[in-house]
Amino acid sequence: MRRLRRIKILATLGPASADSAVIRRLFEAGADVFRINMSHTPHDKLREMVATIRNVEGSYGRPIGILVDLQGPKLRLGTFAEGGIMLKNGEAFIVDADAAPGDKSRVQLPHPEILAALRPGHALLIDDGKIRLIVEEHTPGRVVTRVAVGGKVSDRKGVSLPDTDLPMSAMTPKDRADLDAALECGIDWVALSFVQRPEDVIETKKLVRGRASVMAKIEKPQAIERLAEILDAADALMVARGDLGVEMPAERVPGLQKQMTRMARRAGKPIVIATQMLESMIQSPVPTRAEVSDVATAVFEGADAIMLSAESAAGKFPVEAVSTMNRIAEEVERDPTYRTVIRAQRPDPEPTGADAIAEAARTIAETLDLSTIICWTSSGSTALRVARERPKPPVVAITPNSATGRKLSLVWGVHCVVAEDAHDQDDMVNRACRMAFSDGFAKAGQRVIIVAGVPLGTPGATNMVRIAYVGAEDVGP
Repeated sequence: MRRLRRIKILATLGPASADSAVIRRLFEAGADVFRINMSHTPHDKLREMVATIRNVEGSYGRPIGILVDLQGPKLRLGTFAEGGIMLKNGEAFIVDADAAPGDKSRVQLPHPEILAALRPGHALLIDDGKIRLIVEEHTPGRVVTRVAVGGKVSDRKGVSLPDTDLPMSAMTPKDRADLDAALECGIDWVALSFVQRPEDVIETKKLVRGRASVMAKIEKPQAIERLAEILDAADALMVARGDLGVEMPAERVPGLQKQMTRMARRAGKPIVIATQMLESMIQSPVPTRAEVSDVATAVFEGADAIMLSAESAAGKFPVEAVSTMNRIAEEVERDPTYRTVIRAQRPDPEPTGADAIAEAARTIAETLDLSTIICWTSSGSTALRVARERPKPPVVAITPNSATGRKLSLVWGVHCVVAEDAHDQDDMVNRACRMAFSDGFAKAGQRVIIVAGVPLGTPGATNMVRIAYVGAEDVGP
């Protein structure tokens, strides 16, 4: 199951794709990581999905990552006496703490801490930004707003607050229960929704205690303001363009996507581009030309992964969506300008031994036209530093830890092999050459470069490079 592309594909599971047969087809079509959205998944279904994915993984002998996406705090209006109202531009409208059904003049926002945090000039965006209210007056438990963009508002519509620093944790009681259930299942990545500050990530990492990696979803303006700190605290980023495009001007999102992609690459941490990438394929077997261009842009930027949401979870053509994304990525990476763009965006190495070794391995491999860069890695850090270089030759990561292999399934260009750790350097070299041949990365007579830490099995000790020939003894039975 060697992939012919470097960028990874993350596919969301749902009603259209939760059974074993479809998950197998999604994996064969190109999915490297499966996302489970806890907004729609009870714990028994979560356990069933994880077990199914692990069975598929065992059938193919290749690590498959599982990402659990926590719902985060959902702000919603209360109900209306008549089920909904029509708001007109320029009208006054009150949002308050009164639990009585709303009418054309007011409605409840059942979050007193949010009402307390609102200030004159702050915007309230309702129903994914379709309705826009501006706060004019603020008193305890009540705000008077002016309708800037009107329309129909009905019961329990979602509310976004782009100007307000929400005085709440990104982890709700539901998220804590979902996180506990996910960790018990042995998932690999946790995506944290509505991150505003690095403390949100730190709080989650304390709960996780190293049992999974934590991905911060960037979907609020407050997160953009503290992006460097959030990136430092998190293990990876997701550009959640849907909510980000609601709470910020949509025209800013493409530039922010590029900035975040380059920041994450500079830090050597994975970044996922998400939301509406092939949205039309929910209903159509083919994408729009604009969607193809959108996916291609993420590939050209050197993102680690691109994600399908409703396309694979609830759409009519889940397998076709993954297959289409796979074909787009392969074609872009064959394009003669691809390597030029990737090279132009390459960050300088950090002043560490691991980064110096990773840069040296890439330079040697490209100068000598070596077939493969092979990383022996316990924690995954060696493969992450090499992937940061975005080398031209393929990257093979050999690890004794299945959890490490699954984590690396999200990382750009890394083909993961789970195998017993090497006994000594000769064993390391011999087995690396055999695996490179057996998985189709090298032919007899070609050379590979091996990157590792010595002593073997020491996490984070990347300090050795070695060039080796794939000999006749490596290609035998």
